[in-house]
Amino acid sequence: MCSSCCCSIMAEEMQCVDDWEDVRRKDLESEKLARAIVDLVVEKMGEDVLLLDIRPVSIIADYFVVCSGTSERQVKAIHEHILAELKEMGVRPLHVEGTAVSGWKLMDYGSIVVHIFLPLTRHYYNLEQLWRSARIVVRIL
Repeated sequence: MCSSCCCSIMAEEMQCVDDWEDVRRKDLESEKLARAIVDLVVEKMGEDVLLLDIRPVSIIADYFVVCSGTSERQVKAIHEHILAELKEMGVRPLHVEGTAVSGWKLMDYGSIVVHIFLPLTRHYYNLEQLWRSARIVVRIL
């Protein structure tokens, strides 16, 4: 057990945090990337853009970006724009699933999960209600 730092158990092994500044820097980097994704969605005219801080309520990610495209073509365009711009920055998704035709594209960047919906699909799954305990960081209608 560490006496000089705070320890946490991750994946069944002890991991010591010697520098809390590194932890804060990682949190800031996640938020900056999440905000950059919001900007990319807005560039492609995404609607009802929501950035949720889910850290207090879940360990699956730090942030959710939820947005809508008015058509399958726009959902695809938003997805491709985010993918291309982040790739230029050296950031690649861990996983991508869904199709514009299905009405829901999901992009997993580890600390940030992006959900791009058609309006009816978004209404059906109602992620805002499911994650209502999360803090709203940004909402652009």
